[in-house]
Amino acid sequence: MIHHVVTAADWAAQAPDGPYAPVSLERDGFVHCAPDEPTALAVVNAFYGDAPRPLLALLVDEDRLTSDCRFEPADGAPPPGVAADVLFPHVYGPLDRAAVVAVREVQWDPTTGRATGFGDPAPANGDNEKRAEQ
Repeated sequence: MIHHVVTAADWAAQAPDGPYAPVSLERDGFVHCAPDEPTALAVVNAFYGDAPRPLLALLVDEDRLTSDCRFEPADGAPPPGVAADVLFPHVYGPLDRAAVVAVREVQWDPTTGRATGFGDPAPANGDNEKRAEQ
């Protein structure tokens, strides 16, 4: 299972019956993902501190993707706390909705403002508006 971080608004804004194609797909040529929860949290804390909330982590079954998923070195330096040899999943095409098996909301420490974990998974087989509110 790989993780993709997205704002709830961006997730809800795309057609619920089509594949999900974030801005990074056009800009970078692939969808940025993380190989596990600790790495995804490091990404959130390094790059999403000022992003609109709520933030969501899409849990993606890479075996269900129709786009190519390659595990590659970080695009630039890895976020603080992530070893330089960690390989990141880069999906070279949109994320198939059927590959998104759960959606989890990023949990925040109210004192430090840092991401500390993900909430309980919401099944990804409901409508997107409902998932975005999870």
